[in-house]
Amino acid sequence: MNLTLGFSPCPNDTYIFDALVHQKVDTEGLEFDYFMADVEELNRKAFNEGPDVTKVSFHAFLHLAGNYLLLDSGAALGFGAGPLVVSRELQDFKELRGKKVAIPGRYTTANLLFSLAMKEPVLKKEMLFSDIENAVITGEMNAGVIIHEGRFTYTSKGLHKLIDLGEFWEQLTGSPVPLGGIVVHKRIGNEVIEKIQRSLRRSVEYANQHKGELNEFIRCNAQEMDESVMQKHIDLYVNEFSVDLGSVGKNAVNIMFEYAINANLIDKMPEFIYASQLK
Repeated sequence: MNLTLGFSPCPNDTYIFDALVHQKVDTEGLEFDYFMADVEELNRKAFNEGPDVTKVSFHAFLHLAGNYLLLDSGAALGFGAGPLVVSRELQDFKELRGKKVAIPGRYTTANLLFSLAMKEPVLKKEMLFSDIENAVITGEMNAGVIIHEGRFTYTSKGLHKLIDLGEFWEQLTGSPVPLGGIVVHKRIGNEVIEKIQRSLRRSVEYANQHKGELNEFIRCNAQEMDESVMQKHIDLYVNEFSVDLGSVGKNAVNIMFEYAINANLIDKMPEFIYASQLK
């Protein structure tokens, strides 16, 4: 059976999906026609009910839970891994009122966290995540919400941190921050969904068994080609929650749904959120 699969070219995703798409693990007869895209483009494709399986931001998943279910494996979720707000000239987060702030997409978790933290009005502009640092450096934007490799490179480019949105979330909730997860469309039958889940977990476990090996699939797709940055990226965003969300990870996702309900972003908690609930 062939399934469409979307994920980003970021090192944590290529690390996780390499064994799956290249048949290095047992996929129980499943084959994956994959494509790569920026996370916000992945979000948009999911809203159009495109891929059978795809990576999405957890912010997007708040709105997609009617059509998609969250898999237990493959997620980017953890402590100390949240987006950062950086600037060249501003010195304090409170100075952002009325200023121009670049965000990596409307439905990114980064934008959701920024909106929870910044109660004052700002002038947001959506940008490709890899363009945000330069927009702040040149003065086009007063500040930017950075994700992915930018976390490891912004200081070398003369930028400084105004707030760590991951720390903000952790202090607010006591939970790890849910950044992105792997979802499967409900049109896929339960038996196949279970095969996808088992295959994806095998892929993550295979990658972890070869941790430290930056293969060509990871290298050729990375935005930042410095190997130390790629390895730091993987080390930060791939952890025990990537193998299995577990009760702690699922509780963090549930908390994000609760905050979205309280902020009137969504109406109610979906009846089914996780693919494992179908068992």
